Parts: sequence; structure tokens; C-alpha cells
Amino acid sequence: MTMLNATPPGAFRCDTSHVHTAGCCGRRNFLKGMAAMGAGALFGAGTAKAQTAASEKPFRIDVHHHFSSPGFIAEITGRKTGQVPLMRLTAQKSIEDMDKGGVATSILSISEPSVFFGNYDAARALARETNDFGARLVREYPGRFGLFGTVPLPDVEGSLREIEYALDTLKADGICMMTDYEGKFLGDPAFTPVMEELNRRKAVVYTHPFRNACCRNLVPDVFEPAIELGTDTTRTIASLIFSGTAPRFPDIKFIFSHAGGTAPYLVQRFTFLADLRKDLRSRLPEGPIHYLQRFYYDTANASTVYPLASLMKLIKPTQLVFGTDFPFLTASGTATELRETGMFSAAELRLIERGNAETMMPKYKT
Repeated sequence: MTMLNATPPGAFRCDTSHVHTAGCCGRRNFLKGMAAMGAGALFGAGTAKAQTAASEKPFRIDVHHHFSSPGFIAEITGRKTGQVPLMRLTAQKSIEDMDKGGVATSILSISEPSVFFGNYDAARALARETNDFGARLVREYPGRFGLFGTVPLPDVEGSLREIEYALDTLKADGICMMTDYEGKFLGDPAFTPVMEELNRRKAVVYTHPFRNACCRNLVPDVFEPAIELGTDTTRTIASLIFSGTAPRFPDIKFIFSHAGGTAPYLVQRFTFLADLRKDLRSRLPEGPIHYLQRFYYDTANASTVYPLASLMKLIKPTQLVFGTDFPFLTASGTATELRETGMFSAAELRLIERGNAETMMPKYKT
């Protein structure tokens, strides 16, 4: 399967069938070809007609649904990240999965490794290209997509500019951040200006885990995301709490992927640590559990009883939101698994699958 469905006359053509290699294209030529085709060519022009396979009209809001801009595809292809589903992703595939799983709207976000690869200028350019491309998809498929804007952290100044552009110009629904940047987690003092701005705006901040360089290929025969993505989410949650960032910036609405990683399981240890140290007690006047219960968590790759059993002892259903991790998992599979847990009433499922996202992003109430 190739990444593109068709190549318009005159556009640069690249064979991407062997996606584990850098391919025949230089990055500059690849991007020129993609730019010539635009969002419609890469993701299918026009608004797709809903052909719902679900038994009910699509109503769910998916807060963990990935998209790939031409620039992002060029980067991960050239760097041989092996993320084939992201390289082959199209809006048509998204719409088809949404219709099968009863999803009315998906809030688009970039996946790891995001846009920073060591150069601030290049990261700023890729963040802008990604956000512009996402905004085009929102316009071309009205009502079906929203957008969490990407920022070029660890570049703080560039991120402040991109937050302004994404939220004010593109009218994005919130901001997408990775759990760490160059080994710095989101509670790091270096990111305080960004948190101040997000708090001022009462922004929704969706976080996606990152494979930290500290902990790659540690366990033979175990694909590192199986352990590391959940663990890095826990690290950034701990960073936000124990640094005092969460108490200082209470108006940021954080969404953590994959049911919060391993954080729910470690609540007892977090509480013990806070009680043990006087400096942490002063930073966390209401204790770690209070802040954990204020965060939002999604169901992506965490829609069965195993991860949810611990999380739902910690939070109320009002803090859980529907997320699928498409294209890695499906909306129909996620929705089915949530029901099979037997943990939620019909009213609670309605909150999880739509109502809580509406509360965070009121424009979807209509």
C-alpha cells in the first residue's frame, strides 16, 4: 500500500511503498510535491458522506485521534521511525473509522515524536505547517474534525507564538504537548511561561506520551511503547504535581492519554512522598490526590477493565473522555470494550463519550 491514493499531473511523485526506508525523495522535493497537492489530495478532497455502520447516529467525540501533515510524514519517513500507520494515514480512513464507531467529531492531534528534532527554526516551521494543515482539514470536513494545535517545545518563545496563532487565528480547540521535551517534563521551570499563558487562556491541553531517551530497548523482545509510553505519562503527571505547577495553574484543563499511564496505580506512593517531605506538603496544600482528580484522562488503549479499575477508584466519570488512538486502534473497538467492562451506566457512558468533552469545549454542545 502506498501513502498516496493518486498523484495529480505535474506533482512530484515518490514511491513510499517501502516505508521503513527513507525512500527515493529528498525531504525538500517531497514537501514540494505534497504542497502542490494540498490537504485535499493527501487526505481526500471534499466532505465524505457518512455511511454509518453503527446502530446509532454518530455522536461520540474522540479526543485522541491522530493526523499527519506532509511535513510530519516526511520527517518520520526519513528518520525511519517505523510508524507506518501514521505514514499511510488519510482523512478518508479517519472518516470511515469514525462512522463505523459512532464518532461525530474527532479532535486531531499529532503523535510522537512531534516536531522538534534539534533545530528551533525547523521545529517552528514544522509546527506551523502541521497546524495549518490540520486547520484545512477542519474546514474541508465541517463538523467532523477539531484540532489541538502543536507547539515547538522546548522552544518557549516559539511555542508562545504558536499558541497565539493556533488559538486566535486558527481557532484550535486546545494545544497538544508531548509528555517530555529533551528530557524535561511539563512541570519543568523552563516551561513556566508557556503554562502561564495556557492558564491565562483557560486552555485545554491534550498530552501525548513520548519515548524518553533514558529508557529505550531496556527489555528484550518487548516493544518499548508497551511500557514506556504509559510510564512517561506518569513522569509528566508527577512533574506537574510535585513541581507545584498544577496548583499554580489551576485553569489549564489537562487531558492525559491512556488513562493516565501508571499514575493511578502509584497514588499511594505519591501520597506517601508528599506526606514525607515538608517542602512538598507546602507546595501541595491539598495533597496529590486532589490534583489527580482534577485532571482528565482518555480511554485510548485503556478501554478495558484492567486499566480502568484503578483509574475509576481515583476519579469520577466526569473526568474520563473518549479517545481511540486512531489509526493504531479503532473507534468501534474502543466503544465496544467500554461497554463490556460493565463499569458504567448509560448516563455515565454518555458523559464519557461526549458530555465531558462538551464541558471542556463548549462549542460542541451545538
